[in-house]
Amino acid sequence: MSAHPLNRRHALVLAAALTAAAPTLSLAQAKIKVAGIYTVPFEQQWAGRLHTALIAAQARGEIEYKASENVSNADYERVMREYATAGNTLIVGEAFAVEAAARKVAKDFPKVSFLMGSSGKPQAPNFSVFDNYIQEPAYLTGMIAGGMSKTNKIGMVGGFPIPEVNRLMNAFMAGAKEVNPKVTFSVSFINSWFDPPKAKEAAFAMIDKGADVMYAERFGVSDAAKEKGKLAIGNVINTQAQYPDTVVASAIWHFEPSADRAIKLVKEGKFTAEDYGPYSMMKHKGSSLAPLGTFEKKVPPELVARVRAKEKAILDGKFSVKVDDNQPKSSAK
Repeated sequence: MSAHPLNRRHALVLAAALTAAAPTLSLAQAKIKVAGIYTVPFEQQWAGRLHTALIAAQARGEIEYKASENVSNADYERVMREYATAGNTLIVGEAFAVEAAARKVAKDFPKVSFLMGSSGKPQAPNFSVFDNYIQEPAYLTGMIAGGMSKTNKIGMVGGFPIPEVNRLMNAFMAGAKEVNPKVTFSVSFINSWFDPPKAKEAAFAMIDKGADVMYAERFGVSDAAKEKGKLAIGNVINTQAQYPDTVVASAIWHFEPSADRAIKLVKEGKFTAEDYGPYSMMKHKGSSLAPLGTFEKKVPPELVARVRAKEKAILDGKFSVKVDDNQPKSSAK
């Protein structure tokens, strides 16, 4: 018995519609190729957070991921072009020292999406910027540092005095001052993103002058604090497991909200130039205060209560941590 002509026509129309939709469906489901380009090793805190988030997306089957570490600034543009030419639809990395070159590559590859750590603004149509706007948990760790210091002297060792570092240091200092108005700070920059021996040396100098809590914006600072029996505050990642008697608390950065948003938009063909900074904030789960862990019983309960109350105020939108990008200055005599 043959099908009714009308039904057969409907079936043919439906089949044609499904065939037309098939490429769209397969595109949405296909893994996108993502490349990561880092001027530092994967183990470095900042790049490590990007790398971790993208590896997680690959493990979920959402992307194919390749990455290059220790790419020199002079070589960065070439590596970007190679990845863009190789069919990667999303390129993630840092443009801080190569802004002009990175933006030129983005112009030359308008169909590739770029999500780059940058001090500049987004560039239409395909160059989005981000950084670790983790000033909120940095403020909370400052409160802990101010409350734990017995000498009222805190040492701070940073990489470069760029806005992305300055804002975290200034937030940390403001948090420490809220709890302990007497506290003073020694501030130093090592002019490197990864030189643990140099950071350690700078930390030793501050400890010798009486600092009993160190803000470890760079690797190497916690080593100095550990050797001298002082305390340290971590930044971007939680290193307490490696320094159980030294690292009291850490401001943690979670790149996953930014990475996952970019991947979703690329898959949907909706990626545009925007500032991803807000996705590093606590309300988006882009940052957090690490658990006190080994210091759970060593931090005074009244200090913990103050920190938790401030954390809740931030999450409730009742307290806003000021974003101060100016270079922090030493106040220690």
